[in-house]
Amino acid sequence: MNRFHIRNMVWLAAAVLGFLALYALVQAGIINRFYQITLVTIMINIIYAVGLNLVLGVAGQFSLGHAGFIAIGAYSAAIFTKAMESNTTGLYVGMAVGVGLSIILALFVGIPTLRLKGDYLAIATLGVAEIVRVIINNMRDLTNGPAGISGIPLVSNWINVYVFMVITTIFILNFVYSSAGRATMAIQQDEIAAESMGVNVTMYKVLAFVLGAITASIGGSLQATFLGIVTPGDYTFERSIDVLIIVVFGGIGSFTGSFVAAILLGLLNVFLQDYGQLRMVIYAIALVLIMIFRPGGLLGTRELRLGSLVTKALGKDKEAVS
Repeated sequence: MNRFHIRNMVWLAAAVLGFLALYALVQAGIINRFYQITLVTIMINIIYAVGLNLVLGVAGQFSLGHAGFIAIGAYSAAIFTKAMESNTTGLYVGMAVGVGLSIILALFVGIPTLRLKGDYLAIATLGVAEIVRVIINNMRDLTNGPAGISGIPLVSNWINVYVFMVITTIFILNFVYSSAGRATMAIQQDEIAAESMGVNVTMYKVLAFVLGAITASIGGSLQATFLGIVTPGDYTFERSIDVLIIVVFGGIGSFTGSFVAAILLGLLNVFLQDYGQLRMVIYAIALVLIMIFRPGGLLGTRELRLGSLVTKALGKDKEAVS
């Protein structure tokens, strides 16, 4: 338990140092308003990727329904932020509602569909995401239909997005390194063996799916209140694929890889903006080359374990004193 707390303290210390570095760069004008858009996009993609990596890399469930949960969070935040007098209160109320709806949907979908595997599960979750998008598209009185919702108060900025990125990441990592996370990993390694050892396979699969849905909904709420507009076209099949690319690019099962991939792909998009339509071709070629020469992703399953390094260092210091 002591090591567990030390890891959390190390993660928080690293997060504080990262915040101070970014704050200094923003105040110095090195990260201007244009680059802040890229920064926020990268951080929101990290929130999405960390949640999906839990489902795909830890639980071993191939889900393509991430866009549906992102849409729920985005529209919930958009509706409540516009409706309430306090925009900040509206964001957090909308975020809470989005999370609640996402949990209900994840449970409703997860319990029957997570008995499926591989392509069948991917198709089922993709269908759910499309159902969510179609419902949003047709609820004209509430969501304004295909036109979407514009004029959303711009409540989110890089600071609160950074805070939520840290919170969701630490929350997911705590789950992964807990007994529940170990049981979930066991299911991915060998489902039959895990079940024979008394692991409730369905419960842990659904739990991982629910946690992934929560992070997606939170990211959607932040993105909606940063961009100021949401439309059903933003949450199609391609949105789920974008998040999946980040997870695969960084390494399935590596949360450090998700961070690295989101940052590299975000910067690559910025550098290629001057190339117009050719940008997507170059982007695709870069992804193909990575998949050819690094089929397991940039980091494979490796992690940067700052907490473990500090724990080992403290252990050595104690041994030296004794």
